[in-house]
Amino acid sequence: MGLYLRPTTLEGALALLAERPRTVLAGGTDHFPARVASTPDEDILDISALPGLRAIVRHGSYWVVPCLATWSDLIAAPLPAAFDGLKAAARQVGGPQVQNLGTVVGNICNASPAADGIPCLLTLDAEVVLASRAGRRTIPLADFVLGPRRTARRPEELVLALQIPAPPETARASFLKLGARRYLVISIVMVAAYAEIAADGRIARARIAVGACSPVARRLFALEADLIGRRPDPALVEVRHLAPLAPIDDVRGTAAYRRAAALELVRRAVAALGAEEALAAA
Repeated sequence: MGLYLRPTTLEGALALLAERPRTVLAGGTDHFPARVASTPDEDILDISALPGLRAIVRHGSYWVVPCLATWSDLIAAPLPAAFDGLKAAARQVGGPQVQNLGTVVGNICNASPAADGIPCLLTLDAEVVLASRAGRRTIPLADFVLGPRRTARRPEELVLALQIPAPPETARASFLKLGARRYLVISIVMVAAYAEIAADGRIARARIAVGACSPVARRLFALEADLIGRRPDPALVEVRHLAPLAPIDDVRGTAAYRRAAALELVRRAVAALGAEEALAAA
């Protein structure tokens, strides 16, 4: 039987991680169903008692999502419209019980190819803040998630927070998820879209990411480039834009089905970016 440790200070948590590798636990909604039976001797470091690491706030030019902020906290937070896609994803993470316990940071640390938060966070240009007794470092989320269940976190480090550059007021976002049913389901395909809209209604900057169709969620850089200077139009999305994806056959769907579904969802996500403009013109 492994140890269960629940420090009440950040310094204490980092000291315990410096001693030897331990499994860091916050909400536990990913960990308990998947690993408890298979790893009964692991040491658990429960960080849920650490103070000051839950409130989602703006610090200077960044929004900060600390390691204990839950999906429910994110849904309730007064965030700008650019976070609407991430909030939409949050509402589809499990049910209310999971949303009340599961953390946004835990979702990226679990590093599932079907992690609902990662595509949205990629489009928001999120960075990961890590801490150890040796100091702190910040790396882009794209460099943090290395593959299924693999991240760039070192054994002695704790992920303190996600920091997201404050988006302009003109930014919009959308999120779409395909599963076998509406809720309580692992994604077959999911798409996050973000755009900064110029005064003339054209896209000044775009980021599009697809999850559950590759070992890690992928940005569609060619599509992003082709959207610049254009109005949000699903007809701009072509099959060639999905080249970075590498879907697989599994119990939830075939690779061919995922690729076809991804194309349709990307088109719908791009169309959603223009929905506000269409309503204003009506």
